[in-house]
Formats: sequence, C-alpha cells, structure tokens
Amino acid sequence: MTIPALALDLAGGLCVLVSLYYLWAKSSTYWHWSNASLLPYFLLFLSGKQWMFAGLQVTYLLFGLHGLYLWHLETRRARGEIQFNERGWYGVTWAASLLIFAYTVAATDFSAAWNWVQFAAVTLALVANFGTTRRWSWSWPVWVAVNAVQAVYFWHLDYWVLFGLQFVLAAMSIYGWRQWRRDDAREVAFA
Repeated sequence: MTIPALALDLAGGLCVLVSLYYLWAKSSTYWHWSNASLLPYFLLFLSGKQWMFAGLQVTYLLFGLHGLYLWHLETRRARGEIQFNERGWYGVTWAASLLIFAYTVAATDFSAAWNWVQFAAVTLALVANFGTTRRWSWSWPVWVAVNAVQAVYFWHLDYWVLFGLQFVLAAMSIYGWRQWRRDDAREVAFA
C-alpha cells in the first residue's frame, strides 16, 4: 500500500502545528503531538530518499521520548521530590542523536548540491532541538533559521505543505521566543 506524499505531508504538518501550541505553554503534551508527526514525516522522507531528514525523524523520536521524561523529572525536581543527574541524562540523548546523524550523513551522497542544504537544515535542527529539550529560549531563533533553510529545500522537492508550514512555524517560533523570554524575565524577577 502506497500512501500519497501529500497525505503524509498533511498529517505530519497538522501534528506539528498542534504540538507548537503546547510548546508555547511548556506543556508536556507538546512531546506527544511532536512524536505523532514523526511517522508520516519519516515515511515521506524515506520514500523520497532524503536520508538525513529520515534519520532526523528517528533523532526527533529519541529527543521526544527523552524530552518527555526529562520534563517529568524536572517538574518533580522543582517540587523538591527528587534529584537527578541532569548532565548524564541529557548527554545520553545527545550522544545517540549524533550517532544517528553521523550514520545518515555517511549514507548521503554529497555530490548533489541540495544535500548540503539538507545537511545545514538537519544540523541546525539538532541544535535547536537540544535547546528545546532544555527549555532554553535561544532555541526559538535557531528554529526560525531551520525553517528558512527547510523552506528552500522543501520548495525544491515540491513538498508544498512542508514548504508553507515553514512560514507558519517561523511565525509561531517568533511568538514562542517572546513568550519564553517573558517567562525567563519573570523567573529572574522572582528568584
């Protein structure tokens, strides 16, 4: 059974839009919706032989499952219920993601110029995702850069929903950045 690329594109895009609504609020529901977008996107990129983007979906799944659990641990730590080795927990996911990234880079033919654009987008996305798992405000402008690079790439591939989605995501990222910076300022004021 073959699923049309447009259907995969639409399903993934819808899940991403819903996930960002929850990310603005720093709600763990973000991770559920974000993870739900990964299967349609993985299948879309796999069918188009976009190895780095397909590998990125696997990396996102690692970050998604790990991020969900870490946000749970951080919430419990904030309530004074537990302590945990934050560096170790974050380091494991980052190391696994870099291994997946290295594998997908090795499987990619860099004689095609567009694969360098894919490489730039995936590299920026890994950095942005790491900042997001830590709830660092600077991750939002990096996501805007990811959206800009991906818009060019998805236009080239005729993935029109993903192309249009990049502009929506960039606008949502600017809004999220403003929200998180406000939250950061409040936390500093109350500290």
